[in-house]
Amino acid sequence: MQRKNAQKACDEPGGMNLAQPLENLESEVTTCRRCPRLVEWRERVAREKRRAYREEEYWARPVPGFGDGNACVLAVGLAPGAHGSNRTGRMFTGDASGDFLYPALYRAGFADRPKSIARGDGLALRGLFLTAVCRCAPPENKLTPEEIGNCIPYLREEFRLLEEIRLIVPLGRIAYDAVVRLVLSPDSLQKPPPFSHGALWRVREIHRTRQEPLWVLASYHPSRQNTQTGRLTRVMFDHIWRKASRIAREGQ
Repeated sequence: MQRKNAQKACDEPGGMNLAQPLENLESEVTTCRRCPRLVEWRERVAREKRRAYREEEYWARPVPGFGDGNACVLAVGLAPGAHGSNRTGRMFTGDASGDFLYPALYRAGFADRPKSIARGDGLALRGLFLTAVCRCAPPENKLTPEEIGNCIPYLREEFRLLEEIRLIVPLGRIAYDAVVRLVLSPDSLQKPPPFSHGALWRVREIHRTRQEPLWVLASYHPSRQNTQTGRLTRVMFDHIWRKASRIAREGQ
């Protein structure tokens, strides 16, 4: 029943056909070489590979966002994993974070299957677009402020194109900080709450032509460090996506 609700939330006709603008942005993202340290790392990982994937050809490029062009929900992660998205070419695919995320999206109705294997496996997201703060795998999963600044324009452009977005779900503190920069102007008087799992707030500023309210719902990142220690449980994560479905469906 929950899967039907989430799909219905964004089934209403959107505005322009977003396929071409999103394809153009994807082409720009995947050819980006703005950050020398990240370019060197992602390509070195693809050459050296992990033993379990030594027969596979790594993607080894920036990873674009993907999902429903008329999405009501925008989920924002941190960056591709070296042997996950940097290998498969799809956000949250090929590592433990994705193995925790996609079943949750499926249970909430945002995905048509509980497992993501690689680009081209037929998986479809419904009412949700999945992206990240940065598009290249960073060494030790650590990004510099300059690298984040180089990549934020891609996130901003996705947000601009996806005019039906009613809710943004940042996964982790860094994603949360980036989303705050995305939705609030530097001189904004609105003070968002500190990052915490489940923090929910409404953006009072209107940056686009749409009239629907815009909400932000924070979640811990589904990293192995969080899920294996119990900091983020299945129950906690399902609660986030059930609430996301309700906000997308009802606007509050």
